Amino acid sequence: MKKVYYLSTCSTCKRIMDELNLSDFEKQDIKTEAITADQLEQMKEMSGSYESLFSRKAMKFRSMGLNEMDLDEKDYRKYILEEYTFLKRPVFIVNNQIFVGNSKKVVEELKALLN
Repeated sequence: MKKVYYLSTCSTCKRIMDELNLSDFEKQDIKTEAITADQLEQMKEMSGSYESLFSRKAMKFRSMGLNEMDLDEKDYRKYILEEYTFLKRPVFIVNNQIFVGNSKKVVEELKALLN
């Protein structure tokens, strides 16, 4: 399975996706096609936690006061399912491996796998 979860309005997602050959990837724009609980559970199983999938860079993280709360795994799951911007992106799934976020290290590891 090859799939990418991304945000079409995110220039960073677009840049990373343009650098890769994704012709055989299933693409899901999380703004127009929300992730399901089952999809999030699969990502969590692969990444190890909901927290690792949660984006603290989302504007709503501060505006909702979440930065001042002590969040647990149930909270991370709930917020990701309620608001697409809380999913750290892009998320690439290649067979049984997951690549979360846009750090240089993650992108380089993904490129190495795909080349």
